[in-house]
Amino acid sequence: MEGSPGATDSYIATLQEDLRSQLNLVLNLTDLLLDDVADDDRFEAVSEDLASAGRRAQAALEDVLEKRKLDAGLALDALRRALEVFLERLPDLDAAAAASPRPDGAHDVARIEAAARRAFALAGHRAIARPVPGEVLVGRSTVALRAVPDKGPAAATILVVDDSPTDREVLARRLGGFGHRVLSAEGARAALAILADQQVDLVLLDLVMPEMNGYELLEVREDDERLREIPVIMVSARTGLATIVDCIEMGAEDYLPKPFDPVLLEARVNASLERKRLADQERALLETVRQQAESMAELNTTLESRVRQQVDEIGRLAQLRRFLSPQVADAIVSSGDQSPLETHRREIAVLFCDLRGFTAFAESSEPEEVMDVLADFHEVVGALVHDYEATVGFFAGDGLMVFFNDPVRVPDPARRAVRLAVRMREAMAVPMGRWRKRGHELGLGVGVAQGYATLGRIGFEGRYDYGAIGSVVNLAARLCDQATPGQILISGRVQVTMGDDVEVDEPRDLSLKGFHAPVRSFNVR
Repeated sequence: MEGSPGATDSYIATLQEDLRSQLNLVLNLTDLLLDDVADDDRFEAVSEDLASAGRRAQAALEDVLEKRKLDAGLALDALRRALEVFLERLPDLDAAAAASPRPDGAHDVARIEAAARRAFALAGHRAIARPVPGEVLVGRSTVALRAVPDKGPAAATILVVDDSPTDREVLARRLGGFGHRVLSAEGARAALAILADQQVDLVLLDLVMPEMNGYELLEVREDDERLREIPVIMVSARTGLATIVDCIEMGAEDYLPKPFDPVLLEARVNASLERKRLADQERALLETVRQQAESMAELNTTLESRVRQQVDEIGRLAQLRRFLSPQVADAIVSSGDQSPLETHRREIAVLFCDLRGFTAFAESSEPEEVMDVLADFHEVVGALVHDYEATVGFFAGDGLMVFFNDPVRVPDPARRAVRLAVRMREAMAVPMGRWRKRGHELGLGVGVAQGYATLGRIGFEGRYDYGAIGSVVNLAARLCDQATPGQILISGRVQVTMGDDVEVDEPRDLSLKGFHAPVRSFNVR
């Protein structure tokens, strides 16, 4: 490029088209990436440095484009220094990409690096006579160039179509230097044969050729769906605006005049390959969406059945949660087996508890106060029932009946029942202390028995419970009735099962309603 006014105008035009686009890509992608990690204090300094460098780069570029004279080289020098900041901060951008929630952050960093390196090269590009090795003249100043290897995009297969052997050789050498694989064709018909046989990513096409010219090849390409996906850059000595417009309207991706500028060639090739890569990704994504749509259509054919099954399962689970702990209800529903809910006979441990003095309290207190006391009671015992995975058989007012070892079997059901009773007595000390301050003398009485019972689902459609029937249930209820505030009365069978694991008072023989002979009981200390 000579130092004449015309050459300078051409140089400025190249900067306007390529340098500005590369700089915009660097600044915009950097802003987007750093926006993703704006709340992360680790990247605050990085954001400030790059924002400052971006402002300097934009100001320098505007100086170059507005002055339009050789002393704009000072501004180019400033632009290169600003771009160096982005290149030096690439490790920080890699860290930001790793912290970004977007999966394509690493790809953005690669694009930022490629665009920054190309902009750096463009800002230093001057064709001058006898340059000093390792230096480049920029306006009136001379600055040393730091070695910055250009990684560029991934290697592509590019087809050069030109009837001039010299032009084909020059283009092939340039493109090979960029790291691409180059195929050559001396005419349009030879090019079509290559396109039919090989995978090509980009075509550089001459316009004026014998037999079939570039226009005719573009027409053939337009009629072939596969060929339409391959971008074409026209490379021709014809530079009239009408010619360029005709080629673009016929489907060409871009246009380069002969003789071409190597930097502009690289920029146009890389831009076209990048657009093709994005187009390929879009087609792959659309194919994935199509396959997913087919899969969804297939799933929709059975959706109604699936929904009905899920609704039924939710209904079963809601029903089970009314009398089972959440863990037990989930286990039964997930197994799909509700046979444990059918009527059967099994040995269980039963616990009854209620509040001593509640009847007198309820008769002499306001309903709201009664409800507050019951809410405290239910909150405490309800949490413990779930913790010990007990099955709720009866829960109303101040009374509660739970049992163990059904419908899901557990080891040592009597021991679990006694431990639950002790935990209830300990936990109820807190709300009873509050009640006492309000003048309410209430205490907890508990009865525990062990024996065989008949169990199963009881009720009618829309209102089912799970219950236990048998003398062991009656015995636990009667022991609870006999318990004074703070007492836990257990049957003789429970005491034998517990052995030395429980400390009890001397046994008492109680006459209980519904039992002909006295029943031996023990108070758990």
